[in-house]
Amino acid sequence: MHHFFVQPQNVKEEYISIVGGDVNHIKNVLRMKEKEDILISDGNGCDYTCVIYKIQEDEIIAKICDVSHDATELPGKLYLFQGLPKNDKMELIIQKAVELGAAGIIPVSTSRCVVKLDEKKEATKLKRWQKIAESAAKQSKRGVIPQVHNVLSFKEAVKMAGDLQVGMIPYENFKDMSSTKSVIDKIRSNMSVGIFIGPEGGFCESEVEYAKENGIEPISLGNRILRTETAGLAILSILMFKMETED
Repeated sequence: MHHFFVQPQNVKEEYISIVGGDVNHIKNVLRMKEKEDILISDGNGCDYTCVIYKIQEDEIIAKICDVSHDATELPGKLYLFQGLPKNDKMELIIQKAVELGAAGIIPVSTSRCVVKLDEKKEATKLKRWQKIAESAAKQSKRGVIPQVHNVLSFKEAVKMAGDLQVGMIPYENFKDMSSTKSVIDKIRSNMSVGIFIGPEGGFCESEVEYAKENGIEPISLGNRILRTETAGLAILSILMFKMETED
């Protein structure tokens, strides 16, 4: 079933109005017809199983058949603080993080980041990254489109993570798997968690120390060195499973 997002104000008691670019996509790309089923989310966690009622020039009217709430969202919130990687790796990271249930992705400029974005480049990148997040949310049947935040400095990111219940920073020089297990074991299904992932080259020692001083706990991802585009997805997978199976 094809999946689309609308603004909450487009949802009425019995019908939903789809406007904008999705109208053309439904009519001319998917070539959908009246009476076909469609899934619509309002971006706030409500999913509506609908049937297309009327196809107009610049609007699709869908009749609501069933409503579900937060059916595909994790009970807690996972935030990925991702050090800016090279090339187009950020696009893959955003796509997969959204599929794995991340509530938000925060690009972070660290001391070892090769990529430096000026204001114009950042605006262009953010627009594309948000579009990728939306597409991934549709594909994975998310009820919410996670926000891709504007780029933060490392200290700004640590400050933002201070509002979360748990913060963790995988670090290749931290080898204590017992301590790592303790950090993960204390995660409960309804918690908010920040995950810090370094760029190529990882975090410098002073950044890890600063994170620790501000309550972010170092963890290990095992004996192998993971690429930046792998590390975040590895810990997101672990935490997604824990949150979805926690009693």
